[in-house]
Formats: sequence, C-alpha cells, structure tokens
Amino acid sequence: MLFQRKVPVTWLIAGLGNPGDPYENTRHNAGFRVIDELAERGNFPVQKLKFHALTNTAVIGGQGVLVMKPVTFMNLSGEAVGEAARFYKIPPDHVLVVSDDVDLPLGKLRIRKSGSAGGHNGLKSIIQHLGTDQFPRLKVGVGHKPHPDYDMADWVLGKLQGEDKKAMDQAAQRAAQAVECLLAHGIDKAMNQYN
Repeated sequence: MLFQRKVPVTWLIAGLGNPGDPYENTRHNAGFRVIDELAERGNFPVQKLKFHALTNTAVIGGQGVLVMKPVTFMNLSGEAVGEAARFYKIPPDHVLVVSDDVDLPLGKLRIRKSGSAGGHNGLKSIIQHLGTDQFPRLKVGVGHKPHPDYDMADWVLGKLQGEDKKAMDQAAQRAAQAVECLLAHGIDKAMNQYN
C-alpha cells in the first residue's frame, strides 16, 4: 500500500461556481469543473464540508494544497476563501482562484498574477475578503454572450451542450494541467505555456 507523505498546506486552490443541480454544467461553474478534473486526476474526492466549501487536501505539483469549491454561491465566494486562507495562514500570492471569464473565447485559458475583478462577482468577493487583488487567477473562457441585449445572468447560467460542452471539458483538462504546472514550476512557466 502506498502512503502519501503529509505535506503542510501552503497553497489554496478555489474553483468558483454555484452549488446544486440547477447550476451543473453551466458556464459560471467552470471553476468547479476544473476542481473536479484535478480531483479525478489526483484521485482525491472534494467532498468534505469545511470553511463553507467542499474541500480536500492533496499534493499537487509537489505542493501541499487545500482544494475547494465554495458552497456560498458565487457572489459570496470570498467568505470561504478568506476563512480558509486565514486558517492555514496562506498569503494571497498562494491563493489560486479558478473562474469563468466571458471576455475570453470558449475554452481559452488565461493565467494572471493579479488584477481587478473585471465585473466578476466571485472575484470581487474574494478581493474584499482577502483585502487585496494581488492573488493569482486562472480564467477559463466561456465565450461572449451572443447578442448585446442578451441577459448576462442567463448567459453564464446557461447549460453547456454539444460542441460547447466538449470544448469546456477539454478546457478543464488543460486548466488542470496548467494548475499542476504552476504549482510544480511557478506561475511564469505556466503563463508561458498555457496563456
């Protein structure tokens, strides 16, 4: 039997989304989808309810990581992220947030070292609770809404189907690889390879 050595938690990876069946497979749940992909690859279920989130600890890219899917709903994601970061004394530059981005084409990834919320309420909440916007993020493109009059909430909460779902599944796999690369080799290498 293989025993994985316990390593201290020095990173927090938060995938953003909304809990519950109605939100499953929506554009807004891209962050949850990436966490699920990481969990599948590393064989660690993200099911333990702690810090207002489904969590687990794992070793990813040689780093001790708390992986989380906040169950606070998107707009209050910062409550879960802030609480966990304080508990483990994780500095903001080791809090990696994975979220959807409507300004990127479907399936495109963008890694940033920091930045504004860009109108994303989940990021806004995390900035508020961490007291800074100086934390890395991995954005997963979900595409622009099809028409200017189209309601943004309807767009991001719309279910992904057919080719769009396939593109998102592939993006989640690449995003999981990007997280592994970032943790193993640093953010600059991950940005060069996946942006």
